[in-house]
Amino acid sequence: MNQQSYPEQPPSHRPQRPGGDEPICNHSTNPTFATILNSRLQRRQVMRGGVAAAMAVLFSRSNVGNFFSEPAQAAGHGSLLGFKAVPVNSTDSIVVPEGYTARVILPYGEPIAGNYPAYSLENTGADQGMQMGSHHDGMHFFPIEGNDPYQGSSTEGLLVLNHEYVEPRYMHKSAIGQPLDSEGVPLKADGKRSADEVLKELNGHGVSIVHVRKQRNGSWEVVRDRLNRRITGLTPMDITGPVRGSDHVKTKYSPDGTKTRGTLNNCAHGVTPWNTYMAAEENWAGYFRNGKQVDQKPDLPREQARYGVVTGVSRYGWELADSGADEYLRFDATPKAARPTQDYRNEPNAFGWMVEIDPFDPTSTPKKRTALGRFAHEGVVFQAPIEGQPVVCYSGDDARFEYIYKFVSAQPYRKATANGDLLDRGTLYVAKFHADGKGEWVALVFGQNGLTAANGFKDQADVLVNTRLAADTVGATKMDRPEWGAIDPATKAVYFTLTNNSSRTGEQVDEANPRSANDWGHIIRWNEAGNNPTATRFEWDIFVLAGTEEDSQKLSGNALDTDSLFCCPDGLWFDASSRLWIQTDISESVMNTGKYAQFGNNQMLAADPKTGEIRRFFTGPIGQEITGVVTTPDQRTMFINVQHPGATTTKEDFAAGKNVSRWPDQKATDYPRSATVVITKDDGGIIGT
Repeated sequence: MNQQSYPEQPPSHRPQRPGGDEPICNHSTNPTFATILNSRLQRRQVMRGGVAAAMAVLFSRSNVGNFFSEPAQAAGHGSLLGFKAVPVNSTDSIVVPEGYTARVILPYGEPIAGNYPAYSLENTGADQGMQMGSHHDGMHFFPIEGNDPYQGSSTEGLLVLNHEYVEPRYMHKSAIGQPLDSEGVPLKADGKRSADEVLKELNGHGVSIVHVRKQRNGSWEVVRDRLNRRITGLTPMDITGPVRGSDHVKTKYSPDGTKTRGTLNNCAHGVTPWNTYMAAEENWAGYFRNGKQVDQKPDLPREQARYGVVTGVSRYGWELADSGADEYLRFDATPKAARPTQDYRNEPNAFGWMVEIDPFDPTSTPKKRTALGRFAHEGVVFQAPIEGQPVVCYSGDDARFEYIYKFVSAQPYRKATANGDLLDRGTLYVAKFHADGKGEWVALVFGQNGLTAANGFKDQADVLVNTRLAADTVGATKMDRPEWGAIDPATKAVYFTLTNNSSRTGEQVDEANPRSANDWGHIIRWNEAGNNPTATRFEWDIFVLAGTEEDSQKLSGNALDTDSLFCCPDGLWFDASSRLWIQTDISESVMNTGKYAQFGNNQMLAADPKTGEIRRFFTGPIGQEITGVVTTPDQRTMFINVQHPGATTTKEDFAAGKNVSRWPDQKATDYPRSATVVITKDDGGIIGT
């Protein structure tokens, strides 16, 4: 996810995002993961050298492997990584290893549907609804042939990808040479926003579904197909699961609480066992405002306050559209009428969910699966399904001091009949990590674990709309921005990135945890008890602590070196051979400056989970974030995304026509554009070897 830098503003205005897109909303007294980790390390003081030596033992690659009781490595097990690492890069270019080729496809504005309007800065809002959206993120390749994600065609399929957010200054001709606000939003003289520009931004969000085909020369092209479509911030959607029809989601648009419009801030994703796509709604809260105040203090309902809905102007000011249409006014959730169905007060409650999309049925309606909880979903990752057993998936809440969740379906998986209804009934759990390396999943079920009327919860719908508050109540462990998850297909071990947390306090510093602020981040992993995904107990440890060579050596006894140095892990994905791909998201507010300069531009690395070896595979251009990764079933073509190149351009330089990046077109007259990159090995081999 993106981590933009914004100038100082009043607290009631747009949220500050130097360490993530959401303000800190968790003020509970629940234990932090930092405290748990510190205690965990102190318990493992097994050597006379004290805590520091104990840490070296705990985090040595061999010890981490033993902790998870992985199968013994076969004699002669070689590294999964066969490429030569690329160096750190700070130029406006993409770099891949020797013997690999990278090509750009599907940049922002590329026509994919309807009458296929060509990209232009003068495109209308309606045009944008037929073009690639902005700021590409999570992504999956669905082979046209076959339903198994590791089988079927490797030369033709549907590429489905999220569009996390927009950068208005790179979208509108009216922004050229104008003084813009912190989001690059061009306001009219009367303080209103152009309705067509708002429409363009709404259509720049969402999901793109694109039929692509490999050509004889190795390049990929868009196939004009009825399956191609855009899902945007305006697309009609169904609300399913326990929240459907509840008072929480009854709105002017849907008085019966069964429908809503659009999906926003789609970061990572997921792929269901029945081959549909899951788009995550991450930092959606700032898109809404609620100006209701009492004595100059915000008086927000808990389902807004606990998520960061603002009291000033919303993130993009869509409620200021000069048309006065409902589809724009709904972003002002201030109560203005006698009943909820007469105004927009409940609109925010229809966001913060996982959205299921059938990429092969253009007539289908996307579904918001409320049983999976409401929070800043980074994505969702599914355990491999077992016939006759429940479906199990995990999701992280990407904000500082938020939580990790697991969902277990009530009904068993049957391959012949499996569909999204399995996600409408089941148990949502939240994780507690203990200092002895154990952990437990605590059920977020009305009537259990303190989630009762006495503690302010009315029913299961209330628990799910207020998932964060429910997790606070049961004492879940506060994490350092849990983002992408990935599951090793060979071992079922679950890995999650914890990107960073600059707000950790100095009182947590000691020999075992010497960083007063977790600037660098780390990757955690766990195995479910008995290797059973439905278990309510697990064992956890750290896979890698990111950071400088000196810091990683001090913390783990296994230093990252020039080939593996990285920080702020974000995107995470296992390929079919159990290679772990790691993508980074250094905030553009600090990228290539100060202590972050040594890491260069954001990058992607590959890791061998058995040996712990890590090598840098890809570096991106200036100001971007690397995100989204998938290969074709034969693993010989990889797709990744480069998001928001040029985001480090200052307001002053933009107004003067000076952009730090012109990627991918590299023309002095063109703005930088997010795009997908196709990577192949020159000898036709498997990516990573």
